[in-house]
Amino acid sequence: MQPLPGLDGRSTIVVVGIGADGWDGLAPASRAEVERAEVLVGSARQLALVPSAVAARRLPWPSPLSEALPGLVEEHADRAVVVLASGDPMLSGIGTTLIRLLGRERVRVLPAPSSVSLACARLGWAVEETEVVTLVGRPLELLHPHVQPGRRLLVLGSDADTPRQVAALLAARGYGRSVVTVLGRLGGPDEEVRSGTAATWSGPAPALVVTALECRADPGTTALPTTPGLPDSVYESDGQLTKAEVRAVTLARLTPLPGQQLWDVGAGSGSVGIEWMRAHPTCRAVAVEASAERAERIARNAARLGVPYLQVVPGRAPEALAQLPVPHAVFIGGGLTTPGLVEQCWAALPTGGRLVANAVTVESEAVLAGWFARVGGDMVRLGVQRAEPVGTFTGWKPAMPVTIWSVVKP
Repeated sequence: MQPLPGLDGRSTIVVVGIGADGWDGLAPASRAEVERAEVLVGSARQLALVPSAVAARRLPWPSPLSEALPGLVEEHADRAVVVLASGDPMLSGIGTTLIRLLGRERVRVLPAPSSVSLACARLGWAVEETEVVTLVGRPLELLHPHVQPGRRLLVLGSDADTPRQVAALLAARGYGRSVVTVLGRLGGPDEEVRSGTAATWSGPAPALVVTALECRADPGTTALPTTPGLPDSVYESDGQLTKAEVRAVTLARLTPLPGQQLWDVGAGSGSVGIEWMRAHPTCRAVAVEASAERAERIARNAARLGVPYLQVVPGRAPEALAQLPVPHAVFIGGGLTTPGLVEQCWAALPTGGRLVANAVTVESEAVLAGWFARVGGDMVRLGVQRAEPVGTFTGWKPAMPVTIWSVVKP
């Protein structure tokens, strides 16, 4: 969402956080802002919490919000507008959206205690040791990377069905023993707290709900770390898969950093792009794959491993690379001998961008050798051998060696 042009000097929008305790729970400063408002904007439930003696015009949120919000702000730009929000408006809330739209100079936020703070207070959990996962308007699969033995999670959801969905995900992952605590209408007179396990959870939940999780793995469940080199077995594949040992080295050379963008060209099963995105929640990746069947498989792998926002682009490189977001790093896992492919990937990188390419054939290795001679970088060959039965004994079976070229664009 781009900031609105031409709004400098207009009145400041005040965003007031209001809890389940309603008007009586507002701080004096927040109450004063609501009382002086000419226009009040919020959900029907929030607007109903304000006494009728407050004479402001009341506007429920338009739908869809993202498309209608700029026009609403522009229409009332010269009036005293107060926006009502639940709890802390900067926690997956409208405060963040308005600041992105208008800039922080035009938005003032007066928060109430957040649902996270209230939930931790009820549970006796240290806030700084509790991980918050927001699923508000987002795919449930985003929870997967956070489900680890011993972790305490607070899940913010869109509706009353979130606890059931979360419990089902944990049980399917082998975390049925996890303790699920549902905290509804926190801070209000009808506050509700219920606990159970993921495997046995059932029943309705309040609309205003936080789902607390104490993750406990069932016996025999294998935890999946966020570090590179996940077991090959977690991927659905037709054999086009960068193997775990090579993948770990490849990701180390690509150097995933928060907020950065990867091109995974010739993505196969999508493993490199997926593990790039698992390194940090803000990492982004595009998987380019010529085979439509493999592209569909990549999307399934990404969702199952907790990165549903992986962008899958079916098409043949280099043609499919047009119009992609500028990358911070590029991985070429297939198609190295395609004319113009390496050239286009190299040209797309900004200064300081990283390019990593893997080769298993003599022809592909010759391409890497040429580029290595031209622009430098680092080139290594990895040979992996696995212990396998040889009759009644054990011997080493070598996999095909992989040549890895990595370079930083000067």
